[in-house]
Amino acid sequence: MTRKILFVYLWVSFAIIHKADALNWTAHWIAPSSSSSLDYGVHLFRKKINIPRAPDHFVIHLSADQRYVLFVNNHCVNRGPAAGSPLRWNYDTVDIAPYLQVGENVITAQVVNYGKWTPGAQMTLSTGLVIQGDGEAEQVVNTDKSWKTKKNKAYEPSLEHMAVIDIEPADQIYGTLFPWGWQQVDYDDSHWEEAAVQERGMNYGKGTEYIRALQPRNIPLPELKAEKPMHVRRASGITMNGLFLEKGAITIPSFAKASLLLDQTYITNAFIEVMLSGGKQGSLSIAYAEALYDTEGNKGNRNEIEGKKLLGVKDIIYPDGGKHRSYSPLNFKTFRYIQLDIETKEQPLIIEQLDCTFVGYPFQELGRFESSNPILSTIWKTGWRTARLCAVDLYYDCPYYERMQYTGDTRIQSLISLYVSGDERLMRKAITDLASSLVPEGILQSRYPAQRIQIIPPFSLYWINMLHDYWMHRPDENFVKEYLPIAQQIIRWYTERVDPATGMLGPMSHWNFVDWPNEWPWSAQRPSGGVPPGGIEGGSSIISLQFAYTLKDAIDLMSYFGENAKAKEYRLLHNKINHAVLTQCYDPHRQLLADDIKRSSYSQHANIMGILADAIPKKEQADVLLRLDSDTSLIQATLFYRFYLIRAMKKAGLANRYVDQLQLWKDMLDLGLTTFAERPEPSRSDCHAWSASPNYDFLATICGVEPDSPGFKTVKISPNLGSLEFIEAEIPHPSGIIELYLKKEIDKLSGEITLPNGVSGTYVYKGKSIKLTAGTNKI
Repeated sequence: MTRKILFVYLWVSFAIIHKADALNWTAHWIAPSSSSSLDYGVHLFRKKINIPRAPDHFVIHLSADQRYVLFVNNHCVNRGPAAGSPLRWNYDTVDIAPYLQVGENVITAQVVNYGKWTPGAQMTLSTGLVIQGDGEAEQVVNTDKSWKTKKNKAYEPSLEHMAVIDIEPADQIYGTLFPWGWQQVDYDDSHWEEAAVQERGMNYGKGTEYIRALQPRNIPLPELKAEKPMHVRRASGITMNGLFLEKGAITIPSFAKASLLLDQTYITNAFIEVMLSGGKQGSLSIAYAEALYDTEGNKGNRNEIEGKKLLGVKDIIYPDGGKHRSYSPLNFKTFRYIQLDIETKEQPLIIEQLDCTFVGYPFQELGRFESSNPILSTIWKTGWRTARLCAVDLYYDCPYYERMQYTGDTRIQSLISLYVSGDERLMRKAITDLASSLVPEGILQSRYPAQRIQIIPPFSLYWINMLHDYWMHRPDENFVKEYLPIAQQIIRWYTERVDPATGMLGPMSHWNFVDWPNEWPWSAQRPSGGVPPGGIEGGSSIISLQFAYTLKDAIDLMSYFGENAKAKEYRLLHNKINHAVLTQCYDPHRQLLADDIKRSSYSQHANIMGILADAIPKKEQADVLLRLDSDTSLIQATLFYRFYLIRAMKKAGLANRYVDQLQLWKDMLDLGLTTFAERPEPSRSDCHAWSASPNYDFLATICGVEPDSPGFKTVKISPNLGSLEFIEAEIPHPSGIIELYLKKEIDKLSGEITLPNGVSGTYVYKGKSIKLTAGTNKI
């Protein structure tokens, strides 16, 4: 989109939800007429309408399969829908009045179906578009046979260096096949076909059968903003340095080849638009990567480019030779580096613009953390960028490779969202999305929405933890209560797999992933990586204890909501599993838990869960935690599982050690990463949400701010400054902002804690407690 269209598009943040729940669909889905609606295709739709007078509001509801871009009179108005499943297919509600004019107008939409290259989080059926006006006057836009359609043959998939099958392909765009001007009122669409009318739109719960059960979008529209110009880091075939295009358009002469390596200086998600003139029969490729690789396939320092090359997904544009042509790939890309490779024939190519528009869920950074150690501020900034890039219409595990909403990642992401932004809407959506993935045997899929079924049983336990997190942090009891039956089904699934002979979990089906240490690799014997001993054949202390840990959260939930019989059943089961693991796996010589009944290995993981589940007696937890820190022979927790290491550290009363547990994050900064990676080097993904956990722990562990009762009605603040001399922070709360400033004075802390109106709490430090009230409290 051009700069003009971009800033009009930003207005979409004011889109309104109007009578969404009461919507009675009369419009029908429409589809291509002569081409297949199942195959790859970029399909264009148009309808002209006449507006006799300027309306104050003109509200429409719309959705598409798979994704749409809506234009009104050549203005880009909206993109959607938010990812969902066939039983929860999202539709958007927008007011298009600002884009309408008195007289003739045109509503146009581009609908993309990736066919066999459909990304993993897209649960597609077939190409379709549905639009309905909110009131009688607005229903002139309703999708029916009055709409015209045409396949845009200018687009084909670009499969070079396609990241993985869970992300859509890049694009090849042929300028000579593009229907230039198709979004404009005066475009001649007489050769376009009449749209094929399909089933009527149907809300979930309102119909007798569904193909796509529509529901109103329950999260805000994404944030869009222009990125900074990129730096030229390397050039061949052309002399250039500094900021790309800072001196205006550049011309690549006839029969020439040129290559430019551009550096955003940080990883981002961005829609790309390039404006070109000339260049007929030539080509411009745009390749994207998080990092460059040396000749041995290593990334090394991400800031260094010498002797390295870019290996990344690649859009390829074949210009038609026209002037001021705007080319836009179909979806956003994730990158730090972009490489432009240009080849011209007889006609020179002029590159006039390269616009990058950031896209992400519109989180606001309301949380704040400062301390006496400036490196923590850099970790905070880097972690928040990581979290932001891993959230758009879902929580993504990573934006470059998969864009899948995995429960293990999402639990951590949700807590970061609550503590830094105070926005729980994407967390609610994630809980609902993942609950919708329940399979008949009574367990959740590991990621959802997803077109391919994948089940990681431990991730279903994290879903229960996430439900408990939401219950503790938000006063939304009806929402939590709705999902208790699913929590009970998951626990029943696990209960049925307890081996009566050992009291621990027996043979386990599916992929029992725990973490990514090198000692648990993929192999022919164990075709699923990250699985500890006993994770397939049974007898895993780690997964058994994770079940016991989750039962503690389930007991809280069942007790609070009056499910007393379930709470009693779970308490007995929790105690039984803990006793069995101690009996079968505790090594009195090492004073640690082994990973399995065979005692084939020892890891931090088993003992982390032993502490969290209270299998290890409370009086021994601190000693065990210290052994985890000092015994280098143990299999080490990587970035994901260190979140649980810190939970165990807090539980053992050793949270003052947290500030000294950040070396892995400091190492990533030393390597020039601008977001945090999936795992220690070598890492596939340079941006992986679970590694942003310090943004939660700076506030929940160092500052020690946590709910002390369900709904965050009361607050417990138990700071753990470790080696820090002072901390200053702001933490979003459902009732406002918690403000905190504390500094060390010999053997005590002094400062101020301010709680929002209506909120009380307790300050705990070195075994002493002080009651906190709304307003400013002197410490």
